[in-house]
Amino acid sequence: MTSTETPPEGRVRLDIDMFVATVTLDREAKLNALGPPMISDLERSLDQIDRDPEVRVVIVTAVGERAFCVGADVNAWSTLEPLDMWRQWIRAGHRVFQRMARLRQPTIAAINGYAFGGGLELALATDIRLAADSATFAMPETTLGTLPGWAGTSRLPALIGVARAKQLIYTGIPIDAANAERWGLINEMVPSHGLLTRAAELAAEIAANAPLPVQMAKAAIDGDDTALEGFAGALAASSADGREGIAAFREKRTPQFTGR
Repeated sequence: MTSTETPPEGRVRLDIDMFVATVTLDREAKLNALGPPMISDLERSLDQIDRDPEVRVVIVTAVGERAFCVGADVNAWSTLEPLDMWRQWIRAGHRVFQRMARLRQPTIAAINGYAFGGGLELALATDIRLAADSATFAMPETTLGTLPGWAGTSRLPALIGVARAKQLIYTGIPIDAANAERWGLINEMVPSHGLLTRAAELAAEIAANAPLPVQMAKAAIDGDDTALEGFAGALAASSADGREGIAAFREKRTPQFTGR
């Protein structure tokens, strides 16, 4: 079964084909820069993916060869007052990117062209990053008089180490795909023409495995603070004592627990 969801703004496309969902940033004329409507579109796509029990893997990519995403739309945030910057912009981006990071399904970023600022932060919120050999990566916020605002100061050093993260953030100077692979910023560098093919291959390899153990492994690796209670609660509810407790509640009697 194949379904396609295109929000009215047309800035993010969601395509679901069997077990794989593809989220595509579709604002090529603006190098896929993230404005408020695009953030809202992305959140809606993630909501739909999270509700779909059939989706096992998510690919995040963008239209065009020039840019995966050049970051937050400067025209959108530069006119905001400081409190509105916090209320409307920083918090919204954090919420949506955290939603991406906490999706139960594994996520793969297929990065074509520039991944700058908020675009790189979006890629950092995914589990696995593949990049075209022509891709470049930067955190240029300090050159604009600000600093990374969507968890770049935490996710980037966690991934590539504090010293290299400081170099990218302090200088704002881009690095190429070869250096990004050497630093551990991306998992694989592939020829530009084969980027989506490789992403689809990797997604298929993951989707072929048992989805629940894969999703549980992701939660465990990421230290999801809901995972322990969730796993323990599911195990307890499926035990003989769990079934006895529910039966006793419904029958309005004292439960007889056996420790099984």
